[in-house]
Amino acid sequence: MTKKIETTIEIKATPEQVWKVLTDFEKYSEWNSFIKSIEGKKAQGEQWVIHIEPPNRKMMKFTPKVLKFEPNKELRWLGSAAIKGIFDGEHYFKITNLNNGFIRFDHGEIFKGLLVGFMPKLMKDTQVGFEQMNEALKAYCEK
Repeated sequence: MTKKIETTIEIKATPEQVWKVLTDFEKYSEWNSFIKSIEGKKAQGEQWVIHIEPPNRKMMKFTPKVLKFEPNKELRWLGSAAIKGIFDGEHYFKITNLNNGFIRFDHGEIFKGLLVGFMPKLMKDTQVGFEQMNEALKAYCEK
């Protein structure tokens, strides 16, 4: 089964400004209520340790592989539950320059696996968490 969550927001900032905030993992505690921490080398192919906390959920730890780390454009990773194919998530952030002083920030995840269809509440909480993170990113970048 496959399920996709995608959220979008426009931010009055340059791609470089948004990328700088998005990849300054040490400062996530100042603005990011969804992703609590990211540890690891900032490069494609690396494995990170990520702690997330969707609304109404306990903190979860993942150790995804970085699929794409393209400065000012896209960050993407793939994480799996204990057994690959049971519950996998390809998380992504895309930054598109709108050439009018704004960028479009696409934030989503493609979930695949046997358990995806059995977790509608987790999917809803995750989407709310993405939307809250987007709003916080916008506020932080625009301040």
